[in-house]
Amino acid sequence: MAANESHVTVQKRLHYAPPWADVSIIGIAGSSGSGKSTLAHAICKKLNLPWVVILSMDSFYNPLTPEQSKKAFNNDFDFDSPEAIDFDVLTQCLRDLKAGKRAEIPVYSFAKHQRLDHSTTIYSPHVLILEGIFALYDQRILDLLDMKIFCEADPDTCLSRRVLRDVRERDRDVEGIMKQWFGFVKPNFEKYVEPQRKVADVIVPRGIENHVAMTMVVQYIERKLLEKSTHHRAALTQLEIDASAEPLSDKVFILDQTPQLRGMNTILQDIDTSAEDFIFYFDRLACLLVEKALNNVRFKEYDAETPAGYKYKGLQAKGEVTAVLVLRGGAAFETALHRLIPDCRTGRILVQSNVRTGEPELHYLKLPSQIEKSEKERRRASYLRIEIIQGLYR
Repeated sequence: MAANESHVTVQKRLHYAPPWADVSIIGIAGSSGSGKSTLAHAICKKLNLPWVVILSMDSFYNPLTPEQSKKAFNNDFDFDSPEAIDFDVLTQCLRDLKAGKRAEIPVYSFAKHQRLDHSTTIYSPHVLILEGIFALYDQRILDLLDMKIFCEADPDTCLSRRVLRDVRERDRDVEGIMKQWFGFVKPNFEKYVEPQRKVADVIVPRGIENHVAMTMVVQYIERKLLEKSTHHRAALTQLEIDASAEPLSDKVFILDQTPQLRGMNTILQDIDTSAEDFIFYFDRLACLLVEKALNNVRFKEYDAETPAGYKYKGLQAKGEVTAVLVLRGGAAFETALHRLIPDCRTGRILVQSNVRTGEPELHYLKLPSQIEKSEKERRRASYLRIEIIQGLYR
């Protein structure tokens, strides 16, 4: 019992969370046409950092019924009410991103007044800016925000901006825009939007023209990012200390040091080895490693019939083997991988260390479609992840 408790303690202590597992979420609310999107893009530009994502609540409108769709085309549907927003999906997306998971963002078409079949994938932002008229409305979302901003502007300015936006970007006519403004937008602003000022950390009058407020917001975000970076680097240092004191996991396999393996290693290490020989023996060694990994693929019993009509009780792999190449070194294993599994589907991931802070940064991620399926299907599949430590051979 004590041994089991010790093992659990070690596993918890050695847990690692990447920087993007604690994304900073900034919420920007305000009237339609108050400059929320412009402010969000200005903050993004002023931060001048990679991995800053702007998420519009316009993507989270509820799908419309045929009757509601007909009203929408006649400008009689209220898009400025909280009931028009799918807060459940929005909250789940934010929770997934906050936990370092990928999130599928719906795509809403204002031309069709419907949510489209495809979605947009967001993964690993360091800063997420959520902007929308109800960004500070739902308590579940408020609990996830690191900073709450309310954007203010003169009502006439808001109206003129909305007219320009809807005519240019949403192919709307001025008459319909004015009908919605006085029928829904203005009344709902007073009822639902303006009360959000009370929960805001910062109120920004005049949007991007307010340089003092802009500077304050950017400095706050930079300070929060610095705090997280300092904490993360300390956690990395502690993780290295803890890991060095523990034995290798029982899931780490080492090839048997056979004469053949030692001979190939000798050729690879020899400075006089030609490029052709190096490639040939590296591919041979890579094949041995892939074969070793394939021993861990799940199999099920299978009765095969031979051409002569005999029955053979054998094994059949469960699902397909999927490989993820950890770039850049992992790409060197691709030849061996496809030599052994010609139809193997592969993905790629590139994580590099920041030259200034040493923190890992996710630069590229493209996974095979099987990995994106449901959890139930995912458990039936087997995955092969290949990685090579760069600089191992010189």
